[in-house]
Amino acid sequence: MEILTGNELVSGATVYLSKSGAWVEDLQQARVFLKEETDARDTALEATRKTMRINSLEVETVQLRGGQIYPDRIRERIRAEGPTAPRRDQRQHLRQDDYVSI
Repeated sequence: MEILTGNELVSGATVYLSKSGAWVEDLQQARVFLKEETDARDTALEATRKTMRINSLEVETVQLRGGQIYPDRIRERIRAEGPTAPRRDQRQHLRQDDYVSI
């Protein structure tokens, strides 16, 4: 089983092709393509490439676990679930006397 994923050009958000043909941020709304649906998958890829609105398009293999979409690659699980390190609400700024050794 496979899904289509990429990044929205304007926001950079991770998105997935849904059953309705829209690009959504929720992995669980992604359309799952079966082995016999490669023509439909490839048609969707080509149509998306022509819009130039989604970049880094990829076909990702997935499994269904308890009715939930579960990506095979850890990279895709991280993209779907969010960062593995704590996020800061604000960017750190160096004070005038601070420096970074390069």
